[in-house]
Amino acid sequence: MSTKKIIGWALLAVGLLIIFWGLYSSYNIFTARKSVPEIFKMEEEKDSLSQKEKTSSVSMEEEIRKMMDEQIKGVIPFGLLPKLLNLVSWSLFAGILFWGGGRISSIGIKLTREK
Repeated sequence: MSTKKIIGWALLAVGLLIIFWGLYSSYNIFTARKSVPEIFKMEEEKDSLSQKEKTSSVSMEEEIRKMMDEQIKGVIPFGLLPKLLNLVSWSLFAGILFWGGGRISSIGIKLTREK
């Protein structure tokens, strides 16, 4: 067996391992057995008003801002956007893994076919 064929079989195996690892990881993530890698994080809300400001009367603008914040929280749950972005970024990464594994495997197949 020539070295080209050995390298070809090795590349084919590596490409298939990359593809199957990506599929297995994606399956675990989308069935909630494993959490999505956190790339996008959202900091928790901090109350910016001091104790003195809380006890004093709050301006009309502050009241309107608070009401708007509460309405937005009712429509879009807190933390939904980072979770969605993390899933999209994992999907893109998995797609790159599948494409790269396929390319590596195709190079391996070409090397095993050469005489």
